[in-house]
Amino acid sequence: MRYFWIFSFVLLYNCNSQKSMDIQGHRGCRGLYPENSIPAFKKALDLKVHTLEMDLVISKDHKVVVSHEPFMNHEIALDRFGNEITPKLETSFNLYQMTYDSIKLYDCGSKKHPRFPFQKKEKVYKPLFTEVIDLAERESNNTIFYNIEIKSMPEYDGIYTPKIQEFVQLVLNVVEAKGISNRVIIQSFDVRALEETKLQNPELSIALLVDENEIIDTKLTTLSFKPEIISPYFKLLDQKSVLQLQNDGFKIIPWTVNEIGDINLMFDIKVDGIISDFPDKVIQVKNLKN
Repeated sequence: MRYFWIFSFVLLYNCNSQKSMDIQGHRGCRGLYPENSIPAFKKALDLKVHTLEMDLVISKDHKVVVSHEPFMNHEIALDRFGNEITPKLETSFNLYQMTYDSIKLYDCGSKKHPRFPFQKKEKVYKPLFTEVIDLAERESNNTIFYNIEIKSMPEYDGIYTPKIQEFVQLVLNVVEAKGISNRVIIQSFDVRALEETKLQNPELSIALLVDENEIIDTKLTTLSFKPEIISPYFKLLDQKSVLQLQNDGFKIIPWTVNEIGDINLMFDIKVDGIISDFPDKVIQVKNLKN
């Protein structure tokens, strides 16, 4: 009987730990629908993800736009006349030099994606951050979380994006106006954006993004404060490093985990969340482990 209760406790503990996994739809759910689009976020919400992950840039008229690049990426976008955009010319389609009315005219969903062949194709535009929030709040009954990346870097300042203080302020103005501050994570590879966010609103949760060619501990030393979350490229993690970082008080939410085997591994080493282009796969693994 004693062993039965021990087994039951361990089983209950494992189930509870899996249920707490933060499943984040990367750019909505890029593997299934065009990235950072209204249909992608709608699908992620239908799947019951816990958190919508997205990227933000700024238009010429200071609108906060959901886009991974501050220009029209040739992989996903067609020009206003439906023509291909070449890799050489893509940066000339600078969103920071375009009003949002112009940005909205570009089709960012009809072109076949070279790395996501099964992605549903449809004509979509780059939405405003406010539009995504309105959809998500309505569909989730005001319960969804947001992981929003500020797409800044020093070489973009004043060319593709505002200076960092203004960039952060424009984003936080929307967050605060929409009343979602307690359900928002601000993430960035650019530590300047995180420092500025902490300065403007110390109460917001911060995630330090760590690229595949960076070292987690080294990048942590570049921040003047301790972020709540570390989000590294998933291959930088193993069981020992995850446990050590969690013992140091960090939540660990790696990106971008798309293959079933890698998703399984992330569950096994007990990360706190998973950012995936295929949140349906993460949910599938979670259900099997429960």
